[in-house]
Amino acid sequence: MVRIVADSTCDLGPILTERYGITVLPLHVLLGDKEFRDGVDITIDDIYKWADANKSTPKTSAPSAEDAVAVFRPILDAGDEIIAFSISASMSASYEYMNMAAEILDAEERISVIDSANLSTGIGLLVIEAAEMAAAGMSRMEITERIEELKPLVRASFVVDTLVYLHRGGRCSGVAAMAGTALKLHPKIMVTDGAMHPEKKYRGRYSNIVPDYVRDMEDELRKARPERVFITHSSIDPDIVNSVRNYLESLNRFEEIHETRAGGVISSHCGPGTLGVLFIAGS
Repeated sequence: MVRIVADSTCDLGPILTERYGITVLPLHVLLGDKEFRDGVDITIDDIYKWADANKSTPKTSAPSAEDAVAVFRPILDAGDEIIAFSISASMSASYEYMNMAAEILDAEERISVIDSANLSTGIGLLVIEAAEMAAAGMSRMEITERIEELKPLVRASFVVDTLVYLHRGGRCSGVAAMAGTALKLHPKIMVTDGAMHPEKKYRGRYSNIVPDYVRDMEDELRKARPERVFITHSSIDPDIVNSVRNYLESLNRFEEIHETRAGGVISSHCGPGTLGVLFIAGS
């Protein structure tokens, strides 16, 4: 049997991870000198309260090789094989440490570690595809090959209410210049080839620009793979989220529209008021 493991940046939430039998490997969130496991012993609200109180942004770190070994070992002991997904290797050492864990366990022939070249439910889309293939009886190598074909088709983007978190985190090229402007900018951040970069710039009230951001993707959304689309967000007005859901429903394209909340790591780097619509493009 092939089991699917994903690091916590996949942002799928407990309902979907249970539905698809996915095992989650937590990254770490650092608030000052205290360290927490993403999605285990800290909440997004805790993170933002600390950030507001300390006028600072949290730091994050990858799971250690020992963390990955602790997750992989019982799966291997049960006689199963593993496909493990990491956040983009250009953003974190998660991929490196997962591979290191496979070496420590002398299980390179039973574990495939996939660099998603993405983040959040951009990873989650691939993880679910892999879980469905595993349930259909495909082999580890067959699934790995198919996922590599799907990776370039993932469309992951989001808009942010504040540039402070992305600017301080330093993981998105081109944000520094915008962060210094006097204008209220809300850039569309796109993930391409494993890296984040600002694409289109929106100006004005955030509640007004979110619908514009989604409508600008209509052509691609109408041609997207119909199985599922994700609305993934951090702390945001529920009315804004509902307006996005209503719009996606009006397209009559998607079989499932999933709403998930960004986990601790993604929220730490993007900040409150972040929303993305993520899907797989039609091939």
